[in-house]
Amino acid sequence: MMRRRLVWQIYPSFLILVLVAVIATGWYATHAMRLLYMTQIRQELLHQTTLLIPQLQPLLAPLQPEALDKLCKRLGRDLPSRITVVLPDGSVVADSEADLAMVENHGSRAEIIQAREGQVGTAVRFSDTIRRHMMYLAVPLGQGGQKGTLRVAIALTAIEEQLRALQLRIAAGGLVIVVLSSLVSLWISRRISRPIEQMRRGASLFAAGELTHRLVPPDTAELAGLANALNLMAGELAQRIQSVVRQRNETEAVLASMVEGVVALDPRERILHLNEAAARLLDAAPEALQGRTIQEVVRNRELHRMVRETLSRGETGDRDITLHQASERVLSTRCTPLLDAVGQRMGALLVMNDVTQLRRLETMRSDFAANVSHEIKTPLTAIQGFVETLAQGSVDDPKEAQRFLEIIQKHVQRLVVIIDDLMQLACLERGGQMDRAQLRAIDIKALLSTAVQLCQPQAEEKQIAVEVTCPEGLVARMDGPLMEQAVVNLLDNAIKYSPGNSRVTVWAEASERQIRIYFKDQGIGIARKHLPRLFERFYRVDKARSRRVGGTGLGLAIVKHIVQAHGAQVAVESEQGQGSVFTITIPV
Repeated sequence: MMRRRLVWQIYPSFLILVLVAVIATGWYATHAMRLLYMTQIRQELLHQTTLLIPQLQPLLAPLQPEALDKLCKRLGRDLPSRITVVLPDGSVVADSEADLAMVENHGSRAEIIQAREGQVGTAVRFSDTIRRHMMYLAVPLGQGGQKGTLRVAIALTAIEEQLRALQLRIAAGGLVIVVLSSLVSLWISRRISRPIEQMRRGASLFAAGELTHRLVPPDTAELAGLANALNLMAGELAQRIQSVVRQRNETEAVLASMVEGVVALDPRERILHLNEAAARLLDAAPEALQGRTIQEVVRNRELHRMVRETLSRGETGDRDITLHQASERVLSTRCTPLLDAVGQRMGALLVMNDVTQLRRLETMRSDFAANVSHEIKTPLTAIQGFVETLAQGSVDDPKEAQRFLEIIQKHVQRLVVIIDDLMQLACLERGGQMDRAQLRAIDIKALLSTAVQLCQPQAEEKQIAVEVTCPEGLVARMDGPLMEQAVVNLLDNAIKYSPGNSRVTVWAEASERQIRIYFKDQGIGIARKHLPRLFERFYRVDKARSRRVGGTGLGLAIVKHIVQAHGAQVAVESEQGQGSVFTITIPV
């Protein structure tokens, strides 16, 4: 639907009103002037009849046609009127302008009929005789018009010319008035519509969010009130929007700073909102998850069941769920009903907390307790058995008793090593990262040579060649004895798990502000699934083989803590059947 501007609705109305008023005024003025002229002419004609009747009556009784006609023509030359005398039978006996032979009977003329009835007859019509518009006035001659009728007529040409001139002047004046009125109407229309248009533009700015804009109140009281109301509305809206934005920002800040992931779901299980933590836990961008169902985002039946129960029954669910994404992740999830301002359920709220590390630590603690118990219980059981045998005197042979004592001593030494390693781990964990100012510059080549010398007997026993490559002058700040123990542990581990007549390669290299030390063996390698837990205490890839080659299962854990205490890192790369490469990365 096409809408016109207000100015083009007001302006034509004013213009039409002015046109109607001018036309009506012109018509009324012309009509009034014509009526005025006609009244004056009638009075003038009536006055002429009053003067003519005394002069005509002597020639009517007895009737003297020729004298009467001559008199009428003579009087007609002195008067602007046409004088006609009509007998009672309608025949014209005298006329000041016409030839009597050419004049027809006037008995049927309206003014003549009225005069016969004793009235003053008046008529306005076109005269066929003299070919002009005339005004006729007839009066009776004698009692009841028994002597005839005197008719006086005057041409209306001059009056019509005057009326036409008057009409032209009125039309010209009306045109001027219409032009002026149209300009005034346009000015008034614009004056009325301009403040409204300004308020419309201001309202558009308000709608576009520019609530600091203010309308200038116009002169009109009503429009000024409207402008003030709009300004007040804009101010109130600005305050409320600021309040809403502030609350939203506070809420967003709270949600963004939360470690827990928060996901709001609607009754159709679609995601209404989620924070950054939730997006990280679900491993996707927030905008990619918005509007999708929880079934599309998370493939976990327990979570879906918990969400459905909350949405259908309003129950609160709380359980751990496991997500298998790039890596296995355990989330402690709580699902509660999402309520609106009046307490009506409008969906569900998921709160997720990543407890993968916590659960892993719990598992490690449980495994550690079990492993420590097992590692200590095994030698203690052996010691207890041999001690009971010796205490009961069941062994008479001194050599056999000596063998039992050697076995007991071996298990005691194993217990001492385990306890020493555990105490060292506890000290390393409690000590945290070392202060670099207290560390000394250690030559890497000398460090590696010392470690090779300490492990040489084990290597010679299995006929394993240990090759060391290290450039001269490679120095790093470290605690020498501790780092030496870490290197020895890695080298000893490589020798233990390498087959006989093989090679263990150790080399060091410098890169950008780092020194890397590599330990490569030719052993059976390690499956990929064991790599993340390889540096845990008592974690063994092959428990039977590990116990067969010896060791407490704490060596790699000690290496990790020593390296971390230096602010360094240790990593492993391995594939089954292709050996392993352990790397220590030390910052310079």
